[in-house]
Parts: sequence; structure tokens; C-alpha cells
Amino acid sequence: MPAIEELKSAAQAEIDRYGTELIQVAQTIRAHPEPGFREWKTSGLTAQKFRDFGIPFQDGIALTGLKAMLDTGNDGPTVGVIGELDSLKVLGHPHADPETSAAHACGHHCQIAMMLGVGIGLQAAGVLRNLAGRIALMATPAEEYIEIEYRDALRRQGELEFLGGKPEFIRLGAMGDTDMAMMTHTSSETQYGKIAYGGTNNGIVAKHIRFVGKAAHAGSAPHAGVNALNAAMIAMSAIHAQRETYRDYDTIRIHPIITQGGVAVSSVPADVRMETFVRGRSIEAFLDASAKVDRALRAGAMAVGGSVAITTLPGYLPMQKNATMMDLYRANAEALVGAPNVREMGHRTGSTDMGDVSQLMPVIHPYVVAASGVGHGADYLVHDYDLAVLTGAKAMAMTVIDLLADSAERATAIKSNYMATLTKDQYLSLMRSMFEEGVYTE
Repeated sequence: MPAIEELKSAAQAEIDRYGTELIQVAQTIRAHPEPGFREWKTSGLTAQKFRDFGIPFQDGIALTGLKAMLDTGNDGPTVGVIGELDSLKVLGHPHADPETSAAHACGHHCQIAMMLGVGIGLQAAGVLRNLAGRIALMATPAEEYIEIEYRDALRRQGELEFLGGKPEFIRLGAMGDTDMAMMTHTSSETQYGKIAYGGTNNGIVAKHIRFVGKAAHAGSAPHAGVNALNAAMIAMSAIHAQRETYRDYDTIRIHPIITQGGVAVSSVPADVRMETFVRGRSIEAFLDASAKVDRALRAGAMAVGGSVAITTLPGYLPMQKNATMMDLYRANAEALVGAPNVREMGHRTGSTDMGDVSQLMPVIHPYVVAASGVGHGADYLVHDYDLAVLTGAKAMAMTVIDLLADSAERATAIKSNYMATLTKDQYLSLMRSMFEEGVYTE
């Protein structure tokens, strides 16, 4: 049996052999950005690449998602490798779709190429047959929690239940045979060197809000109206007034936007729409903050004599990390880019649906620092595609080999020793308990 390092070398060489094609995949996806649950072109390209590389797959999971499987032919755990299909919407991004403003300002286009690269590397001659278990290659939709009203409409039509791709994968059972998982984001935070590992994230709930007032002539008869925009402004001030009540450790983040502020400047606004996220380090923390936000929203409506409809939707759970998988990954990252260029991250106040996966199984979520600009900003651009795609794929492929070599000894030990925070049933029950809808008047 070849040594683990020989298997890793073979996987790296195979990724390099397809390097130009993998980078082209990333850049093609970058040129055709699509928001969540609309990633039809990206999904189609991913499916074609699975066919090209001879990897059997299933598509149409959670509308646009895909799942492929590599089987070693030997019994053992299943390791999931995930890439995300969707883009953001960012005005002014140089690669934005001119009609939709969709843009890959978070680097998901590289994730799909990385995930495919792992599949290619593990299919190098002699690698799979010297491993045990299986590798699930998953392309998941809708990690960016945007277009809440659109996605909620899909929910109401029965097209989906949760508004994120990985929660839907979990609900549909597409991750039921996966024992541990990994994925790699891009980053522009150069203080982390070239590869960053570890780190945790906030959880989140989302709200879609509608203030209802009464229309009237804004110039001659404002006294006859009820100004729903004023209700929204009072509510936002009340939300801000809560900030001193949050503990620093809980890293609460609340950031509402008004998506509809009125119909015409000559009419008292009678229908005003808002969206907001409520984030926190723990489930308890963000649910407590969510209740305070609801109280502020109701206060705004009450102050002007209007009403408010609040729909609270489950978002993502806080992300945890598995120390053993993290140590394996770190050693591989250091072998690729040198120990001084690999650094550990702390807690991050953004949110990801990889957090949901981490509540059910061991997970790692490293970053390749291959971009410049501000994440989710108009200037966020991946520059180093060798690092973003090829090195990212190699680090994950090498870690999969560590996990599944030697009769999957390491993966089996991780699986045996892991105590999941939630079972799938508990997870679904918790997520469903966060759904809440109500109309409140004075």
C-alpha cells in the first residue's frame, strides 16, 4: 500500500494537470453570477463537469443543488466536500450582471472549482482504492441570505421550507449519509497570511416586515393619513436604543434596510417594507435579541397609530469547528504554503449555513486569502486563482486522504468521538420553532 504522502502527491499532480480547466470553471461562473435558488447556469455547468470527470451525481436538490459521490469500494465513513453555487447582489461590482446586479463578491465561484478539484485529485491513479469510505461532493445553493421576500414567496408556494441551501439539503436528507464535512471560502484579509483555518461564526434569524398606515395627500391633508415610513423610522431608532443591553461576548449584529419606502412623494406612505437580520454568537443570544427587535417594531407602529406585520424566518445556526480535522488541515496547508503563511482565525460575526451543518457533524471551514477589497463589496476581487482554486482544492483533497487512509482510521475515530449538538430531528424542530408571523396594531 502506498504511503499517505504518495497518495497526496498523486492527488496534487492530478489537480495541477487540470489546473487550467478548473480555473476556467471559476472564471466562467464569475462571468455568470446568479443569486440563490436561481443558479440555473451555474448548476448546469457543474453538472456538465461532473459528467466530464466521470463522477455520478444527482441534481435538482433544493431546486438547483447537486450531489456527486466517489466510492472507494471499501467500508468507511463519508466525508463531504462542499462548494456554493450562488452570488451576492452588489451594485457597481465590475463583474456584476447589468440586469440583476448579481456579483461574486464573496468568491463562491472559486468554491465550485475547488470542490471539483478535490474530486479530480482523488480520482488520480491509485488514490481511491487505497482509501476507505466515500466522498460526497456537494454543490449547494443560496448560502447568501438575500432576497428574503422572494425566497419567502417560494416557501409559501411549497417550493422550499428553509431559505438557505444547506438547511434545505439537511431537511431533504441529502446530507443524511455524510459523517463530516469541509469547504473553503476565499478571503481578502491579509493578516491571516495565505490560508486561514479554525474560526467560528454568529447565528442568524431574518425578518420581513411590513408597516401599514393610511394614504393621504402629503401636502394638503397629511393629518388624514397614517405615516408608515415614520413608524419604520421610530422602530429603527428603538432598535438602536437596545444596543447597550447586549453583552459584548454575544456579538449581536442587527442591520435593517428599507426595501420599500412609499409609492409617491405626494402621498403619505401607507405601505413600507423592511428586512433585517439579527445575529449572535449563540442561539440563545440571537433569539433574545430577536424578541427585542420585535418589541421595537411594534412600538413604531403603535407610535403613529398604524400596524406592523412581522415574519421571522429561521436563518443559520452558529458555526462550530472540529479540532482534530482542523489539525489535519493545518498540517496540509503548511506543507503547501509554509507555516508562516497559515494562521488561525477567531470568532467572526458574519453568518453561514455551514453553521447548520456544524451542529450535526464535525466540520471545518478554512479560507484561502486570494482576493482584495472588502468582502461583499464592489471592490472584492479574486486575483490569485492558483491559490484560490488549486491550492484550496489540494489542501482539502490532502485532508480527505488523511481522514480516509489506513482503513479510514482517523475519520472513524472522529465520527466515534463526536457528540453532535443536535440530531436531524432536533435541528428541524428548532428551525421550525423560529418561524413566527403576526400582525400588531395599536
